[in-house]
Amino acid sequence: MPNDAQALDEIDQAILEALAGNARISLKELAQQVRLSSPSAAERLRRLEERGVIKAFTIDLDPAAVGYPLQAIVRVRPLPGQLHIVERLIQEIPEIVECDKVTGEDCFIARLVIRSMAELDGLLDRVAERAETNTAMIKASPVKRRLPPLSRKR
Repeated sequence: MPNDAQALDEIDQAILEALAGNARISLKELAQQVRLSSPSAAERLRRLEERGVIKAFTIDLDPAAVGYPLQAIVRVRPLPGQLHIVERLIQEIPEIVECDKVTGEDCFIARLVIRSMAELDGLLDRVAERAETNTAMIKASPVKRRLPPLSRKR
């Protein structure tokens, strides 16, 4: 959380919420939504980027629409002495679209997009000699990636 000197005010929060809904919004529309002039909105946006609050403007791609109808969560537990090798293997598999290094019994939790169960087997085989895996197929995502609470009032 930003320190008090860098706390997000209501205008910063409104800018972030507008961009989370549509990162391609024009500066003019953004300024209108947050009730600022275009130059003021641009300056606020620049400051949010400089502070590292906004790291990138991106797209929300539907994997099924580009040929990946299935998704899985894979918990990965490297065998002794294999942690760095497994981490590198995970980074090299393009179907792994997200991966977190975590505490607990497993070291990594990865999200994969796949075309078939056979493809899943092939991907898991790439790490099988160096790690144990536990896979869960994703049925639905009731909470999509979203902004964390921005206001301290909650």
